[in-house]
Amino acid sequence: MGAGVIKPAHAGSSRRRRGGRVQPMSEINVTPFVDVMLVLLIIFMVAAPLMTVGVPVELPKTAANALPSEAEEPLTVTVTSDGMVLVQTTEVPRDQLLAKLRAIAAERASDRVFLRADGAVPYADVVQVMGALNRGGFSNIGLVTDTGGPALDETQN
Repeated sequence: MGAGVIKPAHAGSSRRRRGGRVQPMSEINVTPFVDVMLVLLIIFMVAAPLMTVGVPVELPKTAANALPSEAEEPLTVTVTSDGMVLVQTTEVPRDQLLAKLRAIAAERASDRVFLRADGAVPYADVVQVMGALNRGGFSNIGLVTDTGGPALDETQN
């Protein structure tokens, strides 16, 4: 595996010396290691975007700044355009949402939750889910949006 022997300096002569030792080569061939690492790098670069967890929704665009991240994975509640409510990626019927949220709140240290709602969902539905989140024990609710929306100030047209 890349190891070999170094011949003595007098390798050109046809006679061997008595007691002449063959020294092991102390160099390591790192080319196979680099090849394997480059292949793994390419695999992870291709696979990383596929590992994002979430339900596909068309988020409304705003000019808001991103929220700071935290150590614990935040709880995500999603309201899809057809009215389904999902906690992380599990669909929860609306009549069981409050009980599910209370059970989750009892197990979590953080009360932060991210609410993702499709832009086509009526405001009343979003507010009802926010109320259920509040009653379930989550008072730190962040609304998830996409960037690039209107800023609604005088400096931009």
